[in-house]
Amino acid sequence: MPTTTVALIGYGYWGPNLLRNYMDLPSANVKWVCDTRPQQLERALARYPSVAATTDLQEVLDDPEVDAVLIATPIHTHHAVAMAALNAGKHVFVEKPMAMKIAECDEMCEAADSRGLTLMVGHTFVYSPPVRAVKEILDSGELGDVRFVTCSRVNLGLHSKEVSVVWDLAPHDLSILAYWLGETPLSVQAMGRSCIVPGIPDVAFLNVRYASGIVAELEVSWLSPVKLRRTVIVGSKKMLMYDDTESVEKVKIFDQGVDYKDPETFGEFQLSYRTGGIYSPKVENTEPLFIEASHFIDCVANGTQPLTDGLSGRLVVAALEAAQESLDSAASLTSPERRGRVERRRHPR
Repeated sequence: MPTTTVALIGYGYWGPNLLRNYMDLPSANVKWVCDTRPQQLERALARYPSVAATTDLQEVLDDPEVDAVLIATPIHTHHAVAMAALNAGKHVFVEKPMAMKIAECDEMCEAADSRGLTLMVGHTFVYSPPVRAVKEILDSGELGDVRFVTCSRVNLGLHSKEVSVVWDLAPHDLSILAYWLGETPLSVQAMGRSCIVPGIPDVAFLNVRYASGIVAELEVSWLSPVKLRRTVIVGSKKMLMYDDTESVEKVKIFDQGVDYKDPETFGEFQLSYRTGGIYSPKVENTEPLFIEASHFIDCVANGTQPLTDGLSGRLVVAALEAAQESLDSAASLTSPERRGRVERRRHPR
């Protein structure tokens, strides 16, 4: 069976996870690990002595045996490294978010398309079996029309000095929602605060509205006493909860809801609350990153379009840019104080 030779660029926080999965993939041959820090290369070689190591990216790109590169470098370097690889004729897998600007995403997509190369973005949760199970449930119509979605993605750390929690954690939920709903945000509003590192928001709340009328509330934070990876989808027929921190029953469907009856007489107002059963569909337990790696190698080998291609990566970056603009303009939001001061009345004791 033919194999695809790959090189890993960046062996920091996420690089070791990529390397582990590609080393376990029969259809992939990892030839290089590249990082500017020699100590990181020593760690990689201690675990995988058969892999060549270098601090020079150009050495990797000049190797004719390398078919594709895996980019797990800091976000602000994604565009430059990806463009260098694409210009060298290499297929590219780049971690999320794809880049820091829409214009950079466009340039990467154009470079890949013009050269007939695969460009894939690491929206790993799209390859998660529970997320895919939810997609099947939504497509089946079991939940009815989706009304709103709430997402909580919080934990204690890791703080970044380069990007805010919005750019670190929100791409996960934005990519998941795009996959589930099949539409892109119509508008994004964000509010956040920098509690630890000045100028780097570590907690944020995003309000996302879609053309279909669906609204979503995203909570992302590096400051939480517990780790939460929970999403609730409220439909017109049923409700669903996806909790990735659960060891079993990651997806639960609630046969619950509220039905409204149009009043027949003046003053009549009737709501019917439905409380039914709860069940959890069976979901396979394959590591999402391994499924993602297999998909990338398959796309490179067969020339097929990735599920999370450059366009999907661009759409997520567009939403992140909108959220960032909203964060930056928060000072101009209308305050209740500007609408007239209200005298506070004392209630009698």
